[in-house]
Amino acid sequence: MVDKEIYSRKDLVDIVNEIGFLPFFTCRIEGLSLEENISYDAWYQGRWSGKIHWDAWDWKGQVLQNKELVYGKFFEKKAGFISMKLWPDFCNYRRDGYDFDARFDDGLSSYKDKGIVDYITGTGATLTKEIKDSLNYKKGGNKGFETVITRLQMQTYVVPVNYEYSKRKNGDEYGWGNCRYDIAENYWGEKLCRSAYKRSPEESLGRIIKHIRKTLPGLDENELRLLLKG
Repeated sequence: MVDKEIYSRKDLVDIVNEIGFLPFFTCRIEGLSLEENISYDAWYQGRWSGKIHWDAWDWKGQVLQNKELVYGKFFEKKAGFISMKLWPDFCNYRRDGYDFDARFDDGLSSYKDKGIVDYITGTGATLTKEIKDSLNYKKGGNKGFETVITRLQMQTYVVPVNYEYSKRKNGDEYGWGNCRYDIAENYWGEKLCRSAYKRSPEESLGRIIKHIRKTLPGLDENELRLLLKG
């Protein structure tokens, strides 16, 4: 579908900037994912000397720290990348005219959603473990952290900003990384996140679809709308 093999982080950034967005794993649209277009050597190849060799997994933190692409769970609750150019329209479409406080005041967000947003707003970019500990997401306490944090990403209010790894005594990193989350406006800037507010949410959706179909004209618009639905 994309018709370009991805060998490096630069290739990933170039392709996402060209087409506008790219899910990480296979999705409802065949061929529209990093997984289906990445070189064999850069995809997950197992373990060597106790370390995981998976270049693509490392790229997500790198593109975030370099502010090259937005990354998070944006596509039917699954992860993917969005270009800086289309990010304002994603925010406008997914928020449907609401900043978070207005959404909560209208009864469209839960107290759990507000608890996480308020906590991150107060502390700044925060690791998953710290959020869970502080808000009692543990055995016998609150449940559903992944559901809430995924919903807040889908709505573009909260975003990953880095992945931090535990280290062994010899300095080797291990594990899958502890995500650090922030409020989107704090990390990407209020101006960028809200610059499409002058448009209607449906107009922003149309712009996203038009942009990707310029490069990939064969994409089915109905399937695209389902993939992009918040």
